[in-house]
Amino acid sequence: MGYALVLVRSALMADAGSSAPMTKTQTEGQPRAIRNASRILPQDQIPDVRALRRAAEKGAGKAQLNLGFAYYLGRGVPQDLAMASRWYRKAADQGHATAQLHLGVCYRDGKGVPQSFAEAVRWFRKAADQKNAIAQSELGFSYYLGQGVPQDYAEAVLWWRKAADQGHATAQNNLGVAYADGHGVPQDYAEAVLWFRKAAEQENANAQKELGFAYYNGRGVPQDYAEAVLWYKKAADQGHAAAQYNLGVAYADGKGVRQDYAEAYFWENLAAAVSKDEKGTSIAKSRDEVGARLAPAQLSEVQKLCRQWMDAFEKRTAQER
Repeated sequence: MGYALVLVRSALMADAGSSAPMTKTQTEGQPRAIRNASRILPQDQIPDVRALRRAAEKGAGKAQLNLGFAYYLGRGVPQDLAMASRWYRKAADQGHATAQLHLGVCYRDGKGVPQSFAEAVRWFRKAADQKNAIAQSELGFSYYLGQGVPQDYAEAVLWWRKAADQGHATAQNNLGVAYADGHGVPQDYAEAVLWFRKAAEQENANAQKELGFAYYNGRGVPQDYAEAVLWYKKAADQGHAAAQYNLGVAYADGKGVRQDYAEAYFWENLAAAVSKDEKGTSIAKSRDEVGARLAPAQLSEVQKLCRQWMDAFEKRTAQER
């Protein structure tokens, strides 16, 4: 779910008429096609490990899977990724789709087993053939990147569509990216927006940013800056750096919102804090150009509010892990 820290910044509102308007550039952000969230492990309490082990050793597939989870997460036992993969394999060999998915993840990431994209694909495919939506999405991403299989955008789209039709938000976002970029399908911005919207309505931050970008630039929808800001804000509240930067640009230029340099600095500063390499340097430069328009006291106050937002956001995300 999105999260917004309520901050009172009315005293920091910059006078829109005090200086010439700024013209800044929005960013689409990278990467656009995304992996499934790393937290595809169960968040509920793992049952008693001793009882799990007894059932797992008798061949109960679900118990083998859950014992794998226990070792992977270090719940009730010391964390042991090799043991986790061992128990996943026992369940996977019995045809348990979720275990096949997680064994594939172990091979993809090299956790508990030597990294092997080809072996990851083999297990993703077994689960995907059983209509496991996450595995279908992962298999699509493997084809998209050419990891463990020859790169094939059309095949990526095929698997993303299977998962997307089951309501899987990550696959819906990625299918939207495929249509927006013309990868594996003819380029179609309207179709891209359709899939971005499906994912965005499930709180997928990447899709919310993409939908905002579509409205800001009139790609697949009539140009609507206010609607763009609405979707950027949803993603920005979830900590999405590209959306935070784009929201800051909207405030700096007064597009879809009243021009407000303090608000622009706030969002661009949050984006700069988590962006690296050339992108981070570019965002920091843009932020500093906005900051130069603020009085020292205003700038100090906005920086304080940024720290408060980041502290609250980190606490919330830590609780969700």
